[in-house]
Amino acid sequence: MTSASAPSPARLDLDALVDPLADLAMEAGACIMRHYRPDVAVSRKGDGSPVTQADCEAEAVILAGLRRLAPGVPVVAEEEAAAGRVPDACPRFFLVDPLDGTREFITGNGEFTVNIALVENGVPVLGVVFAPAIGRLFAASPSGAWRSEGDGERHAIGVRAAPGALTVVGSRSHGSQETETFLQGLPVAGFAACGSSLKFCLLAAGEADLYPRFGRTMEWDTAAGDAILRSAGGLVTTCDGEALLYGKREQEGDCDFANPHFLAFGDPALLRLARMDRSVAAL
Repeated sequence: MTSASAPSPARLDLDALVDPLADLAMEAGACIMRHYRPDVAVSRKGDGSPVTQADCEAEAVILAGLRRLAPGVPVVAEEEAAAGRVPDACPRFFLVDPLDGTREFITGNGEFTVNIALVENGVPVLGVVFAPAIGRLFAASPSGAWRSEGDGERHAIGVRAAPGALTVVGSRSHGSQETETFLQGLPVAGFAACGSSLKFCLLAAGEADLYPRFGRTMEWDTAAGDAILRSAGGLVTTCDGEALLYGKREQEGDCDFANPHFLAFGDPALLRLARMDRSVAAL
């Protein structure tokens, strides 16, 4: 990856920004791996979710890097938000999850990621997802989506046309009865449990077809993977078929930046199949 000088927030070149964001994600990933051991200390946030020193240190690395790369662009980051430090609403802002899949990090299965996304007018337009324990990097900008795995070589990625029998991915740590009910009406060949935002990336790379999520997520959990999937030709919608939007505040009945249930598709043609299924309307 090459370094880049900090672009003006008024005229961000998204294609030029993706490389330094990927570098930044890998820097945060290296920080996380220094804490990756069986005896990692775990604390609990106000909502009961786990947090470690790795989350906090990786977020500090990312925040410092974003201030350098895009000064003046607000950042909504998970641990900052948990501490009540959230910038004012803005059409353009970064969404950061420094360690998505903290439970996977604690259990040591390697399926955790660093997520960095840029949102413009509610749409994730730039995304980087790095899984440091398994060496998989995914990124996307307006020019396309790509992956890199260990050797530094980039490979363009794109979703696959939906086969007759679907490969579905779902949460390893947050399964639900709603997911099982939804899948009963679809031609599913197999289900693979996977942690963190890697689920979006598997769809984007043509390794899976569908990711239904009927559990709790926040925008920083999904934005980077969503950007990559959209750039690769996929689609993320609410259960009503509307595009998943970002920067949600003052939501009736829910907190800022909380997502509704959603469906992520590799082949967008799957949206019609999913909405034909009677289970969607009930969820």
